[in-house]
Amino acid sequence: MIIDEIMKITKEAGNIILTAERPKVMEKSGHANFCTEIDEKVQAFLISKLSEVLPEAQFLGEEDGQDVFSSKMKSGYCFVLDPIDGTSNFIYGYRPSVISVGLLKDGKPHIAVVYNPYDDMMFQATDGQGAYMNGERIMSSEAPLSDSLAVFGTAPYYEELRDRSFDIAKKLLPCCVDLRRSGTAAWDMCCVALGRCGLYVELKVQLWDYAAAALIAKEAGCRVTDVDGKPLSFAGPTSALCVSRGVAGTDLSSVLQ
Repeated sequence: MIIDEIMKITKEAGNIILTAERPKVMEKSGHANFCTEIDEKVQAFLISKLSEVLPEAQFLGEEDGQDVFSSKMKSGYCFVLDPIDGTSNFIYGYRPSVISVGLLKDGKPHIAVVYNPYDDMMFQATDGQGAYMNGERIMSSEAPLSDSLAVFGTAPYYEELRDRSFDIAKKLLPCCVDLRRSGTAAWDMCCVALGRCGLYVELKVQLWDYAAAALIAKEAGCRVTDVDGKPLSFAGPTSALCVSRGVAGTDLSSVLQ
């Protein structure tokens, strides 16, 4: 099966991260927006190996100037890659960082793999077939928000969203057990899917941040939308809200304003 090949390749890519020495760091546009030579090495490895699995597929990746979603990617297969989601974590040895591989089919999420190499946690999903972690079926929590952790992202590369991001966090804190911020959107969504958290919210994420994890969360029973409740576009940047089964019925409008 294609997903088995994708998982095998992704795990091999994880070994590149695990065996890497302190990397050379390059800055991109935006506050503390880093890329390393390991990001580029992992992405090149993924493209090379995944091209053998699905030769007709196109590729959208965060690095090496392959980060623009084009209209032709709305038809056929397109791999959406984040070689290291959580690059700042990787640079400073702060866990976790994950590899995210999403496969779109005609512009819609079809297959998803997210791998945390540090804890050897492999998340997978195929549209309509459920979500799994290390081969075991996973479902999001049925606990209410008041009995759940909530995770949020600060959209750190977009200074114009800083005040609103922390306003949301301030309003969210009294509604939940406590707040967490991991530094990787894909991991946060997977934690909601796994039942560790009840909610994840961020005001701007890129397609490679959510293409895989959003499908995993959906297949684990989560509701995944933008912060206005609209479906994710899977064509570029968006806000993101991922809530568990137990939080799905909660009115969050006052928190997200």
